[in-house]
Amino acid sequence: LTPPDRPPSPVNVTVTQLKANSATVSWDVPEGDVVIGYAILQQRQDGQMQRFIREVNTTNRACVLWDLAEDADYIIQVQSIGLYGESQASKRVHFRTLKETDRLPSNSSNQGDITMEGLDKDRQLQTGEIIIIVAVLLMWAAVIALFCRQYDIIKDNDSNNNKEKTKPSSEHSTPERPTGGLLRSK
Repeated sequence: LTPPDRPPSPVNVTVTQLKANSATVSWDVPEGDVVIGYAILQQRQDGQMQRFIREVNTTNRACVLWDLAEDADYIIQVQSIGLYGESQASKRVHFRTLKETDRLPSNSSNQGDITMEGLDKDRQLQTGEIIIIVAVLLMWAAVIALFCRQYDIIKDNDSNNNKEKTKPSSEHSTPERPTGGLLRSK
C-alpha cells in the first residue's frame, strides 16, 4: 500500500516508436492525483548500462529514450512524482531495440507514429528556416535604410557646399570704396 500523500504508480506503461537506438515510453496516471513529474529507470537486461531519468514540473506522460544499443534487451519502470514524494515503481516492461537494418512491417500500428514524427521534424525545419529568412530580410532592410540615410546626409552636405560656392563673392570680400582707392594715413 502507498501512503495517502504519495501518488499511485503509473499504469499502462508501453513502449512505442521502437527503433535501433531509441524508443518512446508512455504511461497513464490515475485521475484525481496531483502528479508534478516522473522518474524512469532504464536498464539493459545484461546489466551493462543503467539510466535514471527524472523530470519535474511537467505534465508529460511520455519520454523518448535515446542512445540505446541496437538489438539489445531493456527493462523500464516508471514512477510518478507527487508533491510529497514518489510512487512505487510501475510493473517492469521489457522491450528489445531493432537492428539497424530492420524495418517496421507495413501493417505495423506504429507506422503512423513514425510518419507523424517525420512531418513534425519537417515543420520544425520549415519554421526555423522562415525565422532565419525573416531575420536576414530585416537585416537587409536595416542596411538599406542606413545606406539611404547616409546618402541623404551626404547629398545634403554636398548641396550646402554647392550653395556656399555659388553665392555672390561680394558678401565675403572687402567693401569697395567709391573713390577708387585705399586711404593712406600720413
